Amino acid sequence: MDQTIPTNSLNYPLSPRGAHVDLLHGQEIGDPYRWLEDADSPESRLWIEEQNKLTTHYLEDIAARPRIQQRLTELWNYEKYGVPFKRGGRYFFTRNDGLQNQSALYWMDTFDAEPQLLLDPNTLSADGTVALNGYAVSDDGRLLAYGLSASGSDWMEWRVREVESGQDRPDHLQWVKFSGAAWTPDSQGFFYSRYDAPEAGTAYKGANYYHKLFYHRINTPQSADLLVHESPEHKEWGFGGEVTDDGRYLVITVWQGTHRENGVLYKDLQEDNTPVVPLLLDFDASYVFVGNDGPRFFFVTDCGAPRLRLICIDIEQPQREHWQAIIGEAEDTLQQVTLVNQTFIAIYLHDAHSLVQLYAMDGALSRSVELPGIGTVSGFGGQADDRETFFSFTSVTTPGVIYHFDVASGTRTVFRAPQLLFDPQQYVSHQVFYTSRDGTRIPMLISHKQGLALNGANPTYLYGYGGFNIPLTPTFSVAIMVWMELGGVFAQANLRGGGEYGKPWHEAGTKLRKQNVFDDFIAAAEWLIAHDYTSTAKLAIGGGSNGGLLVGACMTQRPDLFAACLPAVGVLDMLRFHKFTIGWAWVSDYGSPDDPGEFAALLAYSPYHNIKPGTHYPATLITTGDHDDRVFPAHSFKFAAALQAAQGGPAPILIRIETKAGHGAGKPTSKLIEAAAERWAFLVRVLNMDVT
Repeated sequence: MDQTIPTNSLNYPLSPRGAHVDLLHGQEIGDPYRWLEDADSPESRLWIEEQNKLTTHYLEDIAARPRIQQRLTELWNYEKYGVPFKRGGRYFFTRNDGLQNQSALYWMDTFDAEPQLLLDPNTLSADGTVALNGYAVSDDGRLLAYGLSASGSDWMEWRVREVESGQDRPDHLQWVKFSGAAWTPDSQGFFYSRYDAPEAGTAYKGANYYHKLFYHRINTPQSADLLVHESPEHKEWGFGGEVTDDGRYLVITVWQGTHRENGVLYKDLQEDNTPVVPLLLDFDASYVFVGNDGPRFFFVTDCGAPRLRLICIDIEQPQREHWQAIIGEAEDTLQQVTLVNQTFIAIYLHDAHSLVQLYAMDGALSRSVELPGIGTVSGFGGQADDRETFFSFTSVTTPGVIYHFDVASGTRTVFRAPQLLFDPQQYVSHQVFYTSRDGTRIPMLISHKQGLALNGANPTYLYGYGGFNIPLTPTFSVAIMVWMELGGVFAQANLRGGGEYGKPWHEAGTKLRKQNVFDDFIAAAEWLIAHDYTSTAKLAIGGGSNGGLLVGACMTQRPDLFAACLPAVGVLDMLRFHKFTIGWAWVSDYGSPDDPGEFAALLAYSPYHNIKPGTHYPATLITTGDHDDRVFPAHSFKFAAALQAAQGGPAPILIRIETKAGHGAGKPTSKLIEAAAERWAFLVRVLNMDVT
């Protein structure tokens, strides 16, 4: 390795360039920072330490940072509630008193009773890095199965707790990933999915294959668990089990990474040793199980309906000619259907915000649910015979309000609402539509203080995702509220690749069409500049995970367009993403580097491979976690090293590597506040914001 020291204004740590070259499809592809893929080597650990020292020194030198962090802490300090659900006559929900690192789980016997603490993850680690990552209550309301993850990892350990006493049973399940728990109606056990124990030293890096579905009987060791289903001939298949509300069937969803198309199996639980029966294994569409009426199974599907519909399949006559349409495809995208009080509750997306409709079991429209405004709803869960349900409503200026909903009458009442520490009337949000490079009409939500002057001088944070059929909808964020208090504009673009407009919208941003996503984001930036919201000197872009790829691709394609870039936990090496943890699963969206045609498309935009020495890149703050076993942190390590070496301008290229942190799920409140303060302080400095 040669010791190459970047000639920049900052004294970057040494990032030795190696001579590693791969021969891929007849091309020699250099990978000079391959050594950083060994994240636990002494060389990598020293590099991480030195990079964090540099970033800490830079950020601590920003005078506004303590005030920003103080204001974030003040606004973060309000009660936050999860959407309640009911089991065995008891109500269960999560609550955070404001600044707790993790939300705690509570229960109560009646709707207006005093909540009882059931599980507080904050007591399980001194620094709040152990998170409650999944839980399920038995049908009788007596037992809780719960999964914990540490340091942001996707790996979970599951245990069982008695609700009444709060005491744990001896049950302890390990190496669980991408799984919930589905109790049998007798409350004697539950179904869950896991991988085999990984080889020593590979838990956070090795690829995950051969998912298996098990049944665990309470008070028995994991070694005694019954293997319900596996598929040794399909190493990429994963399995999720769900027990129907009547307790009769186990419905098994078969997934292949992040492919929308999935399979469905089922097992009759009425008798012992019944076989697992294939129901849908063509993998031709998405099928999401909603509920059943005896042998009549209801699914939300995009089969024959790009914006989705609800169908019924009678398992006694499962042939396609017998399928029945219950709720037909509409102009808006059908996002979710639940079955409560023998009523289908359907959540739609209308131009990236929520609408809710109620339908009878035969598909007849009953009523629309009036919402408090333009925003995002979640919840409406429950069982088929429940008369009540709960949902959450949020918008850019509305923290999550929890509503109780009487399904029969359509009456909603507030269950819990946070006390606001700001005046929402001081802010406005409005949706605009702009044209992308190929003429496609793209929606964007813009939020800011009242009375904003359109003078091209407003610091603006443009955020996007554009992938995996995931829509971006209006939601409340303390961090964004503080950004707007600082005088910033927040713009959220609904790029292709997401789930805003159904299957065609998603597929238009995948594989050989992935460049559309970057074009959409670049067009959003150009629109904001053209309409005098901001200018290049005041424009920052941000995104996480697939959104980190978005930022990395756009800043390497158009370094002249942005003043600052914030790629978080990004997928940045598009030729090796499939080599680590669950990365192989993303081939459905990205394509495969092993395919010659898709390889060429990936190489054309791969951020790591498109860094050009001597280019004036925008000020960049890369963030990742050293325990990220979703997007392996070496993506960010290699990108940072290459970008620092190539930087031809004066703008800083920094990386913040969180220790004992993963992809983001379960991150402690203290770390969330600290990270937001660092982001905004960085932008205050590099965008030359006046925050006095």
